[in-house]
Amino acid sequence: MSESTLNSPSTAEKPREFFGHPAGLQTLFFTEMWERMSYYGMRMLLVLYMTAAMQEGGLGITVAAATAIYGLYTGAVYFMGLPGGWMADRLIGGQKAVWYGAWIIMAGHIVLAIPSDKTFFLGLVLVVLGTGLLKPNIGAMVGMLYSAEDQRRDAGYTLYYMGINLGSVFGYFLCGWLQVEYGYHYAFGAAAIGMGIGIIQFRKTAGRLDGAGAKPLEPLSPKGNKMAWSAIGAFLVGLAVVILAMMSGALTIDPVIVAQYVVTIITIVFLAYFAFIFFTGNLNGNEKRSLGALFLVCIASICFWAGFEQAGSSLNLFGRDYTDRLIGTFEIPTGWFQSLNSLFIITLSPFVAALWINLAKRMIRPSYGFKCALGLVIMATGFIVMFFAAQYAAAGLKVAPYWLVATYFLHTVGELCLSPVALSAVSKLSPKRFAGQMMGVFVLTYSIGNVVAGLLAGNFDPENVAEMPNLYLQISLFSIAIGIVILLLTFKTNKWEKLAEK
Repeated sequence: MSESTLNSPSTAEKPREFFGHPAGLQTLFFTEMWERMSYYGMRMLLVLYMTAAMQEGGLGITVAAATAIYGLYTGAVYFMGLPGGWMADRLIGGQKAVWYGAWIIMAGHIVLAIPSDKTFFLGLVLVVLGTGLLKPNIGAMVGMLYSAEDQRRDAGYTLYYMGINLGSVFGYFLCGWLQVEYGYHYAFGAAAIGMGIGIIQFRKTAGRLDGAGAKPLEPLSPKGNKMAWSAIGAFLVGLAVVILAMMSGALTIDPVIVAQYVVTIITIVFLAYFAFIFFTGNLNGNEKRSLGALFLVCIASICFWAGFEQAGSSLNLFGRDYTDRLIGTFEIPTGWFQSLNSLFIITLSPFVAALWINLAKRMIRPSYGFKCALGLVIMATGFIVMFFAAQYAAAGLKVAPYWLVATYFLHTVGELCLSPVALSAVSKLSPKRFAGQMMGVFVLTYSIGNVVAGLLAGNFDPENVAEMPNLYLQISLFSIAIGIVILLLTFKTNKWEKLAEK
């Protein structure tokens, strides 16, 4: 698709506004809504599909292997956002990144819809590559729609975030229902159709973007451009060789061991890059202290996502195997429980935002570290709920759905306390000349947390249900302990955070 086709105003009649915002927000809102519908609808089913017996249409692999693959997949999605953002900034521009990324995602879902275990990993890899291109750049383009002085920016991102959650709720319900009624591959196919609708919508309304993301912000020199494409080509060829070897059976990989190596490598990269900026970035004393306060937020983020991302793995399996999902004659599809997070976010977001505003009016301004520690502890209390629920399951009983409802509620409250606050902390506490790089470093906390979550979920052995309560309790106590330590340290880092205002 040519650049002129993507960006020509003639591709769509440009309305004046979208709920009081630039018309281009409508394009990005609906494109992201359909992409999230496809992503979350498919992701919800991954562990269920991998652990289901072959007679039930699944892959029949162990819980440890399935959750490790799930952790690697979700971690890779976040990690690939770094090169995806770089490609848009230096090579192809945001619009093309979103366009090609969407097509690659749809191709991945189509491959997953094929009833063949040999092509499963190819489908996952395609979704990872496509999401790495689309996700960071569509969010960045939202900001490009507003001038630096435009006071609508924060509200625009709030509206955009609503599209994300609407798409995820739709994906959970539709794909969860299709899996029960028609099987996993029909659900994966629905995810492909959802992304296809997003592609059509983006193509027909791209003119409303007014050139946002049309070209690279900092294009490389011709020589650098050639070297970059050569490196990308070499990476893709190497990846293709590995996938073909796995599909043919010539290469066998233990996903648990791979996950352990990957989380170690990403952690080293995170620490090394953070230290590189801290020690060699010519920072003054105030900037170093602000960065120290930000490091505490990063630790909270890693621990939070390691627990929160049990939603798609161990909590998903708990919903399938140990929860009484019958309401009269209707059986709740397992995946529907995961929609609770999005529904709670839509419901609770205005109240949490109002809480911080009202506290500020009373001159009560909790520090970033305090809010993140609070979010971590609240999330951890959800696993205390699961500790009691798992005791009933260990006794051979199926528990009522409200145990999972309560857990997801607490996890969502924790998320609203930590996630937006952490992003705000990165933008405020990072030295201004390193703001973009520090956001990239912060994204690595998502990757680390997701891979760790997969490894933790692998300890839930369906053959040894008696160990389940203690495993949930360990996650809870560890998270609470980290939260308390961070809370205590904020008495010091609170002063460091205030230095960023000077």
